[in-house]
Amino acid sequence: MNTIGLVGLAHGTSHFFQLALPPLFPWIGAGLALNHTQLGVLLTVFYVVSCAGQALAGFVVDRVGARLVLFGGVACIALAALGLAISPNYSTLLLFMMLGGIGNCVFHPVDFSIMNQRVSTARLGQAYAVHGISGNLGWTLAPVFVVGLTQASGSWRVAMAGTAVLIAVVLVMLYLGRPSIACAAPRLDRPHGDPHGSLGFLRLPAVWYCFGFFLVFAFALGGIQSFAPAAAGQLHGVAAAQVAICLSSYMAASAVGMVLGGQLLRDPQRSARIAAIGFGFAAVLALMIGLGSWPGWMIPVLFATMGVGAGLAGPARDLLVKQATPEGATGRVYGIVYSGLDVGMALAALVFGTMMDGGQYRLVWLLVALAQASLVITAFSVKRRWRPGSLAAAR
Repeated sequence: MNTIGLVGLAHGTSHFFQLALPPLFPWIGAGLALNHTQLGVLLTVFYVVSCAGQALAGFVVDRVGARLVLFGGVACIALAALGLAISPNYSTLLLFMMLGGIGNCVFHPVDFSIMNQRVSTARLGQAYAVHGISGNLGWTLAPVFVVGLTQASGSWRVAMAGTAVLIAVVLVMLYLGRPSIACAAPRLDRPHGDPHGSLGFLRLPAVWYCFGFFLVFAFALGGIQSFAPAAAGQLHGVAAAQVAICLSSYMAASAVGMVLGGQLLRDPQRSARIAAIGFGFAAVLALMIGLGSWPGWMIPVLFATMGVGAGLAGPARDLLVKQATPEGATGRVYGIVYSGLDVGMALAALVFGTMMDGGQYRLVWLLVALAQASLVITAFSVKRRWRPGSLAAAR
């Protein structure tokens, strides 16, 4: 398997783990007597730890190289899945979600460091599309896998144990393919780089605009992944068994949108425009779900249509970050910027979980739509703030 394929496999595995637990919330909540807010805290802990670790992981990647850090991250999420499967109580679940967050934190700085070093510029748009598609496939397959195993075995613990085995197999595959993901730590003494571990890139406005962009994006996505399907079920009479199908249809359709988005990025100057179109379309669909009256069978269709819009924006979103990244600081910039994903996910789990406990199902969808709509403005703000050679001015 080549570089793009192995990086995509690793990325898909991290996303698989992220969405292995939320579809099991009905079973976990019933078995351990937990409410929506407590279940949301599990995700908040995971993403808070991942956020803190992701910023640090970027520096480690730039120092020691990406491959070793990748192996450590995959091993951590495999152990976390196994620990969740055998957890006897809520406190132990929290502990292993922390371990999962440590493992999850490495993937974006690792993946983009490998791709930006090993993939030619002409193929980067396609590489980013594969990277995004693999993540969405991981999200798509996770609900089907864990719910299917739970229903077949009668135990959510069996589903998490199966997740651990699956991740361990991926770790073996990555090790066997290690020559294709070998990636030297960047030289930090280049004239145009970020020498001696300088933090000058933190003064670039575009970096923080990207951070905010990813935070809002993740807030909307976190709502969709965690509680928005259940909220749609309450609003439109979707059977509990179909809720996971709604989420899987969104993720699968998002992967399709990413294929189209990757093709449209042959001209990098379109990045902000494509991102804005995709997120604007997704916001309209979220409003339709939240404000409209639909038969239950239509909800998975609307989820899928919304997913196409969000997926279309995915490769453009990643390219916006590359355009803001100084030479020699890839791991650090991606570590800081993509930690915004974890902050947004952490906030979403708490906010949307509290809304669900309060019966505010329509408000869940209105807030998702608002977050997606704000991304239209933010995408153009990121583009306007980026200037070539801006690192030198920041130091």
